This record gives sequence, structure tokens and C-alpha cells, in this order.
Amino acid sequence: MDATMEHRAAPGDVVVQVDAAVDERSSAAAPTEIEEDEEAAGGAGGGLTRRTFSESYKARHRNPLEFTRSQLALLAYQSLGVVYGDIGTSPLYTFTSFTLPNPGKDDFLGIFSLVFWTLTLVSLVKYILIVLHADDHGEGGTFALYSLLRQHVNFNGKRTPMPVTRLASDANLKFHSKKSRLQPRMLKFLEGSTIAQAVITYLVLVGTCMVMGDGALTPSISVLSAVQGIQSRSSRITQGHVVLLCVIILVLLFLYQQYGTSKVSFTFSPIMVVWLLLIASIGLYNIIKHYPPVLKAISPHYIYVFFARNKRAGWEQLGTVVLCITGAEALFADLGHFNKKSIQMAYSCLVYPSLILAYAGQAAFLVKNPSKLSTTFYSSIPEPLFWPVFIVATLAAIVASQSLISASFSIIRQSIALGCFPRVTMKHTSEKYEGQVYSPEINYFLMIACILITIGFKGGPEIGQAYGVAVIWVMLITTHLITVVMVIIWQINIALAWLFYIVYATMEGLFTISLLYKIAQGGWVPFAITAFFLIITLSWTYGRSKKSEYETNNLMDRQEFINTVTMSNRLPGICIFCTDLMNGIPPIVRHYVQHMGCLRELMVFVTVRHLPVTSVLPEERFLVDRLEPFGVYRCIVQYGYMDTQNMEDDEYVVSIIASLKEIAQNDDEIAIMDSALANGSTFVFGRVILRMSSRHNCFKRIVINNLYRFLQKNFRSNISNLKITPSKTLQVGMQYEI
Repeated sequence: MDATMEHRAAPGDVVVQVDAAVDERSSAAAPTEIEEDEEAAGGAGGGLTRRTFSESYKARHRNPLEFTRSQLALLAYQSLGVVYGDIGTSPLYTFTSFTLPNPGKDDFLGIFSLVFWTLTLVSLVKYILIVLHADDHGEGGTFALYSLLRQHVNFNGKRTPMPVTRLASDANLKFHSKKSRLQPRMLKFLEGSTIAQAVITYLVLVGTCMVMGDGALTPSISVLSAVQGIQSRSSRITQGHVVLLCVIILVLLFLYQQYGTSKVSFTFSPIMVVWLLLIASIGLYNIIKHYPPVLKAISPHYIYVFFARNKRAGWEQLGTVVLCITGAEALFADLGHFNKKSIQMAYSCLVYPSLILAYAGQAAFLVKNPSKLSTTFYSSIPEPLFWPVFIVATLAAIVASQSLISASFSIIRQSIALGCFPRVTMKHTSEKYEGQVYSPEINYFLMIACILITIGFKGGPEIGQAYGVAVIWVMLITTHLITVVMVIIWQINIALAWLFYIVYATMEGLFTISLLYKIAQGGWVPFAITAFFLIITLSWTYGRSKKSEYETNNLMDRQEFINTVTMSNRLPGICIFCTDLMNGIPPIVRHYVQHMGCLRELMVFVTVRHLPVTSVLPEERFLVDRLEPFGVYRCIVQYGYMDTQNMEDDEYVVSIIASLKEIAQNDDEIAIMDSALANGSTFVFGRVILRMSSRHNCFKRIVINNLYRFLQKNFRSNISNLKITPSKTLQVGMQYEI
């Protein structure tokens, strides 16, 4: 349904009015699947009843938790095993991925200078000091930025693949807003430009799909880089043996995913602490032993010397520097597991200094051993420490892989909740942590992709080029989004926002352009994975939008619905009719009554509304209202993108009836509800098939008649996610000619 459409309240229509009690949890609505093939494309208005909270309750949940220093230190320690696995293992492969001809001292000092300033400006300044503050009530990542923008900007364009319907009270739910009466010019521009809205939305979708490419490349490059060191132990160990060992580790890693990360998470932080202390100590040892003045390369002068010396070859190697900041996006994406101060503390006090010492030590080693560039990490390790470092490096690589695999599951889950990806199996692997989920389909796709990447690249430098492409594109997208957040939400000085944008867009743009030279050498891999997921995403969202359009244009009018209900036989019990419309009666109801000829005594139209926020408070779950004629109601069930629909059918019905009783006008109406509940319930789902006629162009017909229909048939329905007894389920099929 197009968000530009205003839902004008007619008799029998629901008008949703939600006040500020949906405090930090709720915001603008996004479409979500209700019927078997679709997510709810919400409409809204006013009049639905819902419980309210005391002011103390609201204040308690709106204010962030305060932690003592010891609690922050503990959180910082725990974050080491979840947040920093990827960026913490980057010294394994960063220097190794450079392929300079006849490198010398100035080259290694120049590379270290590039690494130092990239780490400092991107990971420390951009992410730790700036981006971390753009959280959505404690949650981070691309979706958090998009959620913030959807709360503050009315995305009402037809070009937007994920339309949103605004509630009248959404202004009370804005987060980070200074609530200034003076609207920034950029806000007015965005709300008036459908093209700009579409660009932002597509940037988010591309960034999300690119992270999936990151999830396929991280296990491959991390494990390969860690295992390759074993070749130095014997000349009999070939690259083929290394690849085989890597594949075995990857298969075991992915097979273990079904048991959940909580089974091994208690070991992650100690592993990363040992790893970071090891690489820092080895780096310090190499600095002292090989080239103590190496830290002078902190001066940007050595970057100029590097490019002046290598010219085109140096430019082509610029993109390789990106490998030192792989995982920087995780500093923001994993914010929801911890908090800003704990992540800042861990990175500033341990991770950042350890990485700087590690890279400085490798540069110092290479100054005296330039021929060891292709095996920098393991060659720079003192002989007595080889096996301990090898074991810890392999474990750290597994930790890094685990974090990206788990992030991939979460991203797909959020995409499903926001209605831009078809349903796949999502299993919760932890009773304690809501966010720990496992998807078999995504898991095995990533496993196959990782194995093919590992075998295809065979541990060569090309895999590093492919990895760099995935990383820098996500960061460049974040730069664009955070700049918009700065201007519209933070309302900072426009000059400062432009300064931030120019600095980081230029830096990351140069990295991106440099990596374009590597497209043919492996850089095409993340684009291929991104294209795969993007085709699925765009086909699904386009099909959903066309279905919503059809239903909006073919609603049953008020009098027709009243006549249909009053003339039908009313049987005891409850009919839960699941629909994706929040206003009006969908055409499939007409189809249902024509074939069934009867209705239950109590009929409830249920719409699940997924919001682009993390979660909805339980007390805000149900919004209900009474429709004409008697015995017909509408219920809107609200979820955030991190909430789980885990109620069973009986519990679901009981919760709906409990909410309906709050708007009952007398005891007789309550008695009818109790009687209907005692006589059982039936869940009716629409099974809609879209067929696009020949009056549309060939490309659109292929998307709807082939791609979208394929996704409908081969991905899971929402029935499989609801714990409903099969005997209580009725599916009504109908074909929409569009």
C-alpha cells in the first residue's frame, strides 16, 4: 500500500490513536506479513483502545540505565568476545594482502602510516566517537539509522519499496530529537522528494545485502589466514592441505550453529583478551628488536612518500588498507548487546592500542625482512611462540566468523520483520537472550558460499580484495545515512555536518575507487552475493506493494459488508480473520463468505503491524476497536523487529479477547465473548496469487508472475511461524488480476 494514501475514516473503519505511552519502543509503521504471502501494509487512523501506563513507568523505561564503573568494566570485557572478533583478527591478513614489487623501508612505513590513520579516523573517530551516538533506543546498525529516519521523516513516496503509514502520535515518539519548531531544510527536502526517499531506502537495502557478502567472506579469510601459518612448519604441507583443513573447520563451524552461540560464548572473551595481549606483546617485541623508530611513521608525511614512490602501483594498493578496519561496522551493529560506554571503553583501552602495536611491530619486522611480506604475521612471531599463537589465532578466527554469521541471522530476521524479505525458518537458540537466532536456510547458504570462496581463492591475496569491497561499501552507506541523521535529528551546525561528510565520503570514496581495479580479481564476489539477496528483496517488496494496491482499490464498502454479515448464518465460536489491512475489509472476505455461506458469532479482523523499532512493550501489543455490525471487531497486534511471535493459538485468542473486553459496553457483550471463546476458534488466512496482465511491460510481468510467485511457493508462510493447531486453520485461495 502506498504510504501517500490517506486513510479517511469511514463508518466501520479503524482509526488508530496511540499516545506517547508507546514511549521508547514504537515509531512509524512498516509493512509486515499477515497473510500467507504478505506482510502487513498498515494503515492507521485513531480510536483503537489500549492500556496506558503511569508516568513513573514511562519515565523509567524512557531513561537509559546507569551503570557503575565495575559494571561498565564487566560489559566492556564481555564485548571483547562479541564485538571485536573481526577487527581484532585483521592483523592476520592486512599486510599479507599487499602485493608491491620490490618493497622497501619507505613502503612499509607508508603502509603503517596509512593503517594508523585509517584505524584512527574510521574506527576510533567515526564509529566510537560519532556513529555510536546514533542508536535507536540502544540498538545499532544500518536498521537503527533507518529506523531513526523513519521516525522523523514522513516517507510517503511511491518509489519507496517499504512504505510506512504514520500515526498521529508519532511526533511524541521521536528519539534524539531536540523537538525544534524550526524544521531543517533537509527535512523539508526529503519529505517533498520521493526520489530522495527511495535513494535512502535502497541504500539501506544494498547495505543490508552487502553485509551478507561480508558474512560469507569473513569466515573464509579469517580461518584461511589463521591456518596458513602451518605451512611454515613443513615443506610437505601444501596450499591444498591448508584449503582442505580450512574447509573442515568451516563445515564444523556452520554445523555447530544450530546449537546457538550461547553454548560457547563464555569462551569468546577470554580468547580475545589472550589474542589481543599476544599480538600487542609480539608487536612491541618486534619494534624493539627490528626497528624502534617505526612509530615515526605516524606522521602523514610517510603516506605522501609511499604514493610518490609507488605511483600507480601504490594507488591500486590503497584499497587493501581497508582490511585493517574490517569489523568496524560491528562496533555499531552490536551495540544492542552492550552500551556505548562499554564499547568505547573496551576499544579505547585495549583493542585500539593492541592493534596499533601489532601493525607497528609488523612494519618494523618487514623493514628488516622485506621478502616476508606475503607471510608477515607468522613470520614475525618469535619461534617459541609459534604454536600457542597458531592455536589462539585459529580460535580467534572462529570467534570472528561466529560474530558475522550470527549477525547475518539477525539481519535477515530484521528484514523479514520489516517486510522486505520472504520468511525463512528462524529458531531461537537461547531462552535468555532474545536476539540469538538461527536460520538453517541462511546458515547453509553461507556455508556453501564460504566453501566455494575458500576453494576458489585458495588463500591468495584476491580474497582480501573481495573482502575489502564488501567492507568499504557498507561504511560508505553508513557515512551517507549518519550525515542525514546529523542534520535532521541531531540538528547540528550544517557546516560541521558537511565537514564530516566531505572528510569521510572522500576517504571512503578513494578506497572504493581503488578497489574497483580489483573487481576482476575477486572484488565481484560481494557484488554477486549482494545482487542475489537484492533480487530476492526487491522482487518480494514489489510483489507486496502490488498486492496492497489491489486490495486497497477493491475493498468491500461499508453497506456491502453489513449486509453480508447480517444475512449470513452465525455459528458459535470465534473467527480470527488475518488480513494485512488496518482499514477497510479486504476483497478476500467477500470470496470467503460466498463459498462458506456462514460466519462465526464473533469475528475479529487481526492485523499484525511490525514497527521499524526494536521492540514493543507487551502492554502496547494489542490495539482494538468495535466495527459494525454487532459481533465484529478489529485488532491490531504490534511487534518490533526484534520481537518474537511466540504465542500459541489458544494464548493468542485469549489475549485478543482480554483486550476486546476492555472496550465492551456491558456485561452481556462480555458474556457473548466468553461464550464464543468456549466454543472454539478458527484462524482464516488468505492465500493470494498475483497475476500481472499483458498490459504491463515484460520486465514487471517476469517479476510478479515468475520471481514473486516462486518466492511465495518456496519460502515459508506465516502459518508456519504461528503455533496454531492445523485443525484450527483455514486457508482461502484467490487470484488477483493486476
